[in-house]
Amino acid sequence: MKRDRLFWRVLTYIALAIMLIISLFPVYWIIITSFKANSEIFSLVPSMFPQQPTLDGYNELLNNSDFLYWLEHSAVISLVVASVSVAFSAVAAYGLARFRFRVRGAIGVLILIAYLMPPTLLFIPLYSMVTSLGLSGSLLSLMLIYPTLTVPYATWVLTTYFRGLSPEFEEAAIVDGCSRLQSFWRITVPLASPGIVSTFIFSFTLCWSEYLYALVIADRSTLTVPVGLSSFIVADVFRWNVIMAGAVITSIPIIVLYTLASKYIVSGLTLGGLKG
Repeated sequence: MKRDRLFWRVLTYIALAIMLIISLFPVYWIIITSFKANSEIFSLVPSMFPQQPTLDGYNELLNNSDFLYWLEHSAVISLVVASVSVAFSAVAAYGLARFRFRVRGAIGVLILIAYLMPPTLLFIPLYSMVTSLGLSGSLLSLMLIYPTLTVPYATWVLTTYFRGLSPEFEEAAIVDGCSRLQSFWRITVPLASPGIVSTFIFSFTLCWSEYLYALVIADRSTLTVPVGLSSFIVADVFRWNVIMAGAVITSIPIIVLYTLASKYIVSGLTLGGLKG
């Protein structure tokens, strides 16, 4: 019996180690490529370690391009959209979770359909909308479009999260003289902070890495990081060290966010997923 347990434990650790290597190897390759010279990158025999580490990719990115402006654009758009998405989604989700009305089920289904709908189906009508409003090429146009990607998911997760919270605390606050809005802000929001944080980070990450809408709608003065980095691919010339340097730098905010809020993310997504 002990041998069987030991065997399965060893097998589990081996499987986890293999999955860890498979998951982290692309990250490792991005990092080492950012420190390689072009001659080494295009060598017929790839090297697992930089033979002559160089910062040429980072120097080119930071000093000879508009990377910092792209970073600023992505940060502003992501923060604004994530904040607005969570604010609207929290109110909508609370209404769906706490109030009973005739079309509540239909609204929930429509939100789920909107979440599952491929973004490419919305691309043409959304582009026509921002163009008719004269907003094409501006940061505001992306701020108006991105909530169509983030709000359905955030509402779906927060609805299931609010349903998992006991309404007794809110009822007690109302008995003590709080209004419905006060009980929501002072009682429900703090209790739902794991779900709110997880949806905020998801929304931020989605906007931070979105490429298709930014490629078509933004112009050269309002490029975001994903589109800006693609400008280092000209015809069949790939400046991989510069692109990978950009990938390393732009990954840092996301890694920091997920590291600092990992406890909230696990709690929020687990409860939100299980209760749904």
